[in-house]
Amino acid sequence: MSDGKLVSETKSKAVTMCDFDCSFKAELSKVAGVENLKFCYQCGTCTADCPIARVSKDFRPRTIMRMTQLGMKERIFEDNKIWLCAACFTCVDHCPQGVDIAGVMRALRNQAVKEGKIPKTFVDIKNNIHKSGLAYDIPDMRKRKRVENGLPELPIANSQEISKLLNLVAKSKEPKTENN
Repeated sequence: MSDGKLVSETKSKAVTMCDFDCSFKAELSKVAGVENLKFCYQCGTCTADCPIARVSKDFRPRTIMRMTQLGMKERIFEDNKIWLCAACFTCVDHCPQGVDIAGVMRALRNQAVKEGKIPKTFVDIKNNIHKSGLAYDIPDMRKRKRVENGLPELPIANSQEISKLLNLVAKSKEPKTENN
């Protein structure tokens, strides 16, 4: 992932007993929306109906669901495919077992963030927003070209206001205690 790719190259790697973490599934099942994970019987409806799976051979919700059931946490976080989910809920709408697949994806991404396993692309976007208010770093030459072509200058963000907003969002994600 150090090369900035969202999804790592798929390499066949033998599955070993070290890849299974039984406590991961149990821990994840406590999260709201994930408790029905055990009802997934791998019919593949989620993958067949997924709009992302239609355009990306890397994203297969069924595979991620099975890996989650088996507790293959490190492999799930290693290949970053969970970040491709568009959270459109098509999989949830069509699942014959009523499994909240989008909820499982959300729980997996939240766990990845807690463990600091965030794709470099998203870290870069966060840093750019923090620095300039824009998701992407716009080169100075491009900014000059905009003005030369009669386009308005890009707005300059108030970095203090952005920091304040990011801190508020981060605080809202902290677990509630008796003091707050």
